[in-house]
Amino acid sequence: MGELTIGAFARASRLSPKALRLYDELGLLTPARVDGTTGYRYYVEAQLPRARLVAWLRRVGMPLARIGEVCDLYETDPPAAGLVIGAYWARVETETAARRDLVTFLVDQLSGKPAGKGVDEMSDMRMRYAAGTDRGMVRPVNQDTAYAGARLLAVADGFGADGARASGAAVDALVALEESVRGADVLNGLADAVDRVNREGSSGESGTTLTAMLWTGSRLALVHVGDTRAYLLRDGEVSRITHDHTLVQSMIDAGSLSAEEAMSHPQRALLLRALDGTADHARPDLRLHDVVPGDRYLLCSDGLFTVVGPDDIRHVLSTAAEPADAVSELIALALAEGGPDNVACAVADAVTV
Repeated sequence: MGELTIGAFARASRLSPKALRLYDELGLLTPARVDGTTGYRYYVEAQLPRARLVAWLRRVGMPLARIGEVCDLYETDPPAAGLVIGAYWARVETETAARRDLVTFLVDQLSGKPAGKGVDEMSDMRMRYAAGTDRGMVRPVNQDTAYAGARLLAVADGFGADGARASGAAVDALVALEESVRGADVLNGLADAVDRVNREGSSGESGTTLTAMLWTGSRLALVHVGDTRAYLLRDGEVSRITHDHTLVQSMIDAGSLSAEEAMSHPQRALLLRALDGTADHARPDLRLHDVVPGDRYLLCSDGLFTVVGPDDIRHVLSTAAEPADAVSELIALALAEGGPDNVACAVADAVTV
């Protein structure tokens, strides 16, 4: 098979010679031959499919390290590579939506619209709330923490020998924000608190997941890491507004596992993100969520949703008269299913007064 100069290969692959030299240095696209005297790089036509895939993935903004993984997979299992690309783009769209919400919030803040004025100047919408936890029927200690206040809902699920302390520290750090953070500082405050908890309150052997929502006066600021969850009941329909940071969820995103299969997967509890003292694992999702009167929010640990089905959760959220009633009924359902894990719930209603 004939060799192609770097210039000819660049034209055929739609990559510049400069990019080809960079990808060679990174081991992403190695030339077929490098002349020992001149240092000229030569390629072969069989390398064009990989090079063209690199070009397309760069156009969609995929990081170079991820591109290398996809290209290697493409050479052995093209359909699997396609699933990985699809999962990557689904994640991009989710993160873009979160950034769009943040941009809207910042525009309102800087232009003086009501959404940026903080809770003291907001409309007459308020939160009605309740929270509760239970050790369950099997676990020797309760490592879940739940909190509900006028501005904050939070649920944390600790793990490891010191998990109870880790979950408590995570929630305590956010409770401190209820009175100290306003307006555009909300997301920064949440991010700083999570970073501090990860550095000071987790050890690698022990740690916690965390899902929390802080009321700004017109929106809820969400922080989420791990597999605790947030749900919304609106107009009779329940939707999940968090994305699990777990191995099985990544497999569902990639299309290699169904949601039903995930329920019995042997690694269903394996976390990809958590507050465990390591920077790589502690990247939280941060976003702003619009609220309308009549919304009901549920934050819960996996001790609830792994044993209580979505139809039962929707029924309780739709029929319970007060947040405290919903919390009690949901915990009772988990216990009725054997209570194999600690369970924590926090429920809040958006109401006008």
